[in-house]
Amino acid sequence: MADAKIQVRNLYKIFGRRPEAAFGLLKQGRTKDEVFKQTGNVCGVNDVSFDVEEGEIYVLMGLSGSGKSTLIRLINRLVEPTAGAIRIDGVDVASLPQAELLKWRRKHMAMVFQSFALMPHRNVLDNVGFGLDIAGCKRAERDDASMKVLRQVGLDTYASKYPSQLSGGMQQRVGLARALAVDPDILLMDEAFSALDPLKRIEMQGLMLDLQREQKRTILFVSHDLEEALRIGTRIAIMEGGNLVQVGTAHQIITQPADDYVRKFFKGVDTARYLTAADLMDPALNGRSYNGGPRVPAATSLNDAMKTVLSLDVPVGVIDGKDQIMGCMTAKSLLIKISQEARHV
Repeated sequence: MADAKIQVRNLYKIFGRRPEAAFGLLKQGRTKDEVFKQTGNVCGVNDVSFDVEEGEIYVLMGLSGSGKSTLIRLINRLVEPTAGAIRIDGVDVASLPQAELLKWRRKHMAMVFQSFALMPHRNVLDNVGFGLDIAGCKRAERDDASMKVLRQVGLDTYASKYPSQLSGGMQQRVGLARALAVDPDILLMDEAFSALDPLKRIEMQGLMLDLQREQKRTILFVSHDLEEALRIGTRIAIMEGGNLVQVGTAHQIITQPADDYVRKFFKGVDTARYLTAADLMDPALNGRSYNGGPRVPAATSLNDAMKTVLSLDVPVGVIDGKDQIMGCMTAKSLLIKISQEARHV
């Protein structure tokens, strides 16, 4: 199997005047609170390791202060790590000298911020082309590339406008276009849509997913919103107190939460729509209960499972990837499971 696009190993970030002392205490197994009490240092990221595969949307989420924004800034070294390794396509980014880091970053990585970070004195076209300008790209080439991405985000007719003339949603589209203009391998998005109203936020999520289907970039996306993470994430990594608590797909996070901290994110969220046929099987029925009637793959969505089960009065078989019967689901088992999930909302 090929190496992951991004490999993070044993990454630490300690803020304060005595990071070495704090690091030593963490290595001894002391808690974040104990380290702060003894040294006055704050542990932002504590011994975090994970991989991001090429072309996936990897969502980092957690409550405020969990370390997710610090972690994404460690990836491109806007924040310097205290210890650990960051390898991207085999390059040890954590050890690159500053001059080489700047060159590497301009070629391979771009970032979209929550605050839009547009320059008010530049029009939309020049804002989008800013990264290319810094890289020394000629004006005509820069404008061509900028117009191309403005068309992708639906703002080509606004090229001559200024940020103050745009809505918040439009400004965030400009911020996204600016990141895409440099054609990065990796896109870092830090709470990129959280400043938008709910409808604009969903619209921007949809736009990003549409672009991702075409371009298949590797995206690290920071969010505190579980609904957003479930909608856009290939995988979700949940952080607490600088630690990585759980990593998994939306289905894995919902059906196999690591602890109560993870479960708290589900409060008020309709998780039933992420259930699959494998979750809906009747525990009282096993494979021998299947009588040769209809059957569906284990990954069948709740909606499709309902269409099949509720139109029949016989158990429906659930099969694995080898076409083997795993068990059966019935209208009763389906409704019981949905009722159980509804209690969590």
